[in-house]
Amino acid sequence: MARIIPDGWRELAVTGAARREIETLAVLAAGLPDDYTVYHAVHWTGINGRHAIYGEIDFAVVNRAGDLLLIEQKSGLLDETADGLVKRYPGRSKSVPVQIARMVSTLRGKLAGRGDIASVHTDALLYCPDYTVNSPETAGLVGERIVDGSRREQLCRIIQRLLPAAEKTAATPKIHAFLRDLIQLDTDVSALMGHARDLVTRVAGGLAHWARRLEFEPFRLRITGTAGSGKTQLALAEYRATLAAGKRPLYVCFNRPLADHFKRIAPSGGLVCTYHQLCDLRLRDAGETPDFARPDAFERLQGRAAELPVGAAFLFDTLIVDEGQDISEPWRDFIFRHARADARLLWLEDPLQNLYGRPPTPLPGWVTLHATSNYRSPRPIVELLRRLLPDDVAIEAASPIAADDIEILDYADTAGMFARVKEAIRLCYTAGFKKHDVAIVSYHGREQSQLTALDRLGQTSLRHFTGEYDLFGQPVYSEGDVLVESVYRFKGQAAPAIILAEIDFAVLDDKAVRKLFVGATRSSMKLILVLHEKSAATLLERLG
Repeated sequence: MARIIPDGWRELAVTGAARREIETLAVLAAGLPDDYTVYHAVHWTGINGRHAIYGEIDFAVVNRAGDLLLIEQKSGLLDETADGLVKRYPGRSKSVPVQIARMVSTLRGKLAGRGDIASVHTDALLYCPDYTVNSPETAGLVGERIVDGSRREQLCRIIQRLLPAAEKTAATPKIHAFLRDLIQLDTDVSALMGHARDLVTRVAGGLAHWARRLEFEPFRLRITGTAGSGKTQLALAEYRATLAAGKRPLYVCFNRPLADHFKRIAPSGGLVCTYHQLCDLRLRDAGETPDFARPDAFERLQGRAAELPVGAAFLFDTLIVDEGQDISEPWRDFIFRHARADARLLWLEDPLQNLYGRPPTPLPGWVTLHATSNYRSPRPIVELLRRLLPDDVAIEAASPIAADDIEILDYADTAGMFARVKEAIRLCYTAGFKKHDVAIVSYHGREQSQLTALDRLGQTSLRHFTGEYDLFGQPVYSEGDVLVESVYRFKGQAAPAIILAEIDFAVLDDKAVRKLFVGATRSSMKLILVLHEKSAATLLERLG
C-alpha cells in the first residue's frame, strides 16, 4: 500500500473536485505498492475552505529512487478544441496541456535551483476519470500520458509503467524534504481537531444508537465498554431522551471531575452527581449538615444517608451509573434505591479503568453489552496497549484519525523529569497544538505527584486543582495555561494532546498497565510518555 502524505485524508468530508481527488487517493493508496509515496495537499488545505497548493500540482508520486510523476486531475467534462484539451470554469477556461507543461517546468526549475539534489527523472500525466478523450492525437498531450474514463481502472498500472520501482538513492531523502517544503504541508491542527471531534462523535455514536434500540422488561442494561467506545454519548442520549419524555434522569459516577464534565454538557432538568454528592444532597435535604472536618466524615456521611427514606423528590425515571467499576455493592444498593419501580437502569463500566482494585460489582439478571472498539484514541496508542494487555482482553483500534507514533522521553531524576516534561510541551506546540489543547497527566495521585502542585514549569504556567470548591460547588483551579491533573482525576476525560508524565513503576504489573491504559486513552490525537529510564527499559522490553 502506498504511503499518502499528509495523513488524515480518509476522514475529511470534502465536496466537489476535492472529493474526487480524495477518491483518487483511495485508489492510489490501495493500488500502488509500498515502494511509492503520494504527496497531496488539497485535502489538508481543504479543511480551511481553500483548495490550493503550490503551483498546480494535484498529486506527486515518488518512487524509492526519488523519481517523480506529477498527476494533473481534471474531474467533470472537458472540451476538445483545435488547441488541445480545455477545462471550462465559470467565466474562464484553462488549457490542460499548458497547465501540465507549466507544472512540470516550475518543478524542474525549482529542482535545478537546488544544488544539493542530483538529477532525478520527472514525468507527468493527465487523469480525467469522468471524460473519455475522443481524439488523443489533438489533445495536446502524448496519448500514453492520458488516463481517461476508458482507462481509469488502469491508473495504478500506468503509473508503475511510467514510474518503475527502483532502489533508494542519495537523492531520495532530499526529494522528500523538497516536496514537504514545496507543498507547504504545515499541519493545521486546530482545524483538524475540530473535524476530528465531530468525526469521532459521529462514529462513536453507534453505541448510543444500538443500545437504545434494545427492548426488554425491566430495562436493566450493563455496558462493559473500553475507553473511547461511546459510553458517555450513550449516557447523554439516555439523559436527554428522558428529559424529552417529560421525565427525570439521574446520572451518578465516582469521579468528581467526570461529574462536573457531564454536568456541563448535559441539559438541565435532571440530577448529575457523584455517589458522595448524592449522599450529601440526601442529608442536606433532611436538614442535616455533614461535618467534613471529622476524620471519619465520609463513612458517617454514607451510613447516615443509607438510613434515610427516599422521598418522591429523589426518585428518578432513568438511572445511569457511570464508572461502574469503581462502585461497590453497598454503593450500588444505595444508588438503586433512587430508581422508580419502572425506571430504566443503565450501568456503564470499563474494567481496564479500575484503578482502585475493587472487585466487579454483581448485577444478576441484567443484559450485558460488550463494546470493545476505541473510537477516540489514535491507532498507535491502541496498538501499544494491546501489546501490554492480556490476550483475553479485547480492545479494537477503531479511530478514524491518523496520528504520529507515540513519543517516549526518559529521565534519570526529578530535574530530568521536569526537563523532559518541558520538552514534551515544546513538542506539542511544535506540532501545532495550542495551550488549551494540551494536558499533563501525572501517573500518580495528587498527593504523590511532583507536578500537580507546581504553578510553573519553565516558561509555562500550569493550571491545577487547588483542592477547594467555590460557593456553587465548582472546583477551583489555579491560573495557568496548561492543565496538569492526576491520572485518577482525569479518568473519564480527554484532550487532543496528552503528556503522561512521572511514570516510574517498579514492576510492569496489572496495576501499572491499567494506569498506563487510563492515561494513554485520554489522548485523541497525540501522546507523549515521560518515563523514568528504568521504567522505559522495562516497557520497551515488554513491547519487544
